[in-house]
Amino acid sequence: MLPVSPEVKRQNREIFASLRPGDRIELEHEVKVGFRSWTTKTVGTVVRTERRRHGLHVDRNYDDKVFSDVIVLKRDDGELTTVTIDDFSILKKLDAQPA
Repeated sequence: MLPVSPEVKRQNREIFASLRPGDRIELEHEVKVGFRSWTTKTVGTVVRTERRRHGLHVDRNYDDKVFSDVIVLKRDDGELTTVTIDDFSILKKLDAQPA
């Protein structure tokens, strides 16, 4: 999967900034496990959004801070899941609640 265009990245930032608990979203993203990867869509209701600091980049300076935009979602079956927005994500805000 190729990184999304700058326009989609801008839209993702705007949508992420406007998300509130109770909003329905669809997130198309890439999942990687070992050497395998696939594209999937996750749909659910926003529980909360966060900017989380992490230490995934081991070759960085000790005081260099790295953050990720994270969305905690409640899926339609009641499961809670956490997704991270990256350069391969496509975020869409949905209007209707599930039937």
